[in-house]
Amino acid sequence: MFAWNLRRLRLERGISQERLAADSGVDRAYLGLLEKEENSATLDFLDKLASALDVPLAEFFRVPEPGAKKPKAMSGGRPRGKR
Repeated sequence: MFAWNLRRLRLERGISQERLAADSGVDRAYLGLLEKEENSATLDFLDKLASALDVPLAEFFRVPEPGAKKPKAMSGGRPRGKR
């Protein structure tokens, strides 16, 4: 639920992972792991994210509407497979 809402909130605001990571003081890769449910965040870090996104902490624990689709990544990211 946290990962779903983190990505939803970030995308609703049009914020890249890079920008949110910089605004909350963490590495972008760590933020990506949180969104992919491959890592956990401390309560202190949740507070930083909530502040950076300008939302109440409880917003990370909002239950998605029935039938809601998983938030998709923003377009315009790094090109894949090109060097």
